[in-house]
Amino acid sequence: MTLDTEVQSLRQVPMFKDIDPARLKLLAFTSERVTFAPGQRFFSQGDLSDAAYVILEGRAHVMLEAPTGVIKVAELGRNDLVGEMGILSETPRSATVLADTDIIALRIDKRVFLELLGQFPQMSIAVMRELAKRLERTNAQLAGRAS
Repeated sequence: MTLDTEVQSLRQVPMFKDIDPARLKLLAFTSERVTFAPGQRFFSQGDLSDAAYVILEGRAHVMLEAPTGVIKVAELGRNDLVGEMGILSETPRSATVLADTDIIALRIDKRVFLELLGQFPQMSIAVMRELAKRLERTNAQLAGRAS
């Protein structure tokens, strides 16, 4: 995968779509391309929140350790961003993310991610919208389990 391909992939992520292509190229260049095998963890619940990931290829799922056991709370795929919640809240990881398939992802360092949010207010709004959607989905799942 080339730098230009990575930039095109980043452009597909809703919160990056309005960012200048030169900045996206810099983001792709400063991000680390990482791979995960099926069953491999991106990170575990309770880990230090040091980076966010954009999935370029493959699928993963988000697992939450609850008192009643492990709950699968979300599925992730191409162009999904994961790991930003801990960065924003400056708290440990709230869930575990596991690869379902072989994955290629970009690892965006915490410092770089926060810098982007500071430079692009529209990205901050997009992140807030995405987090609100996730909260709504989680609330709906929890309400369904309670009945």
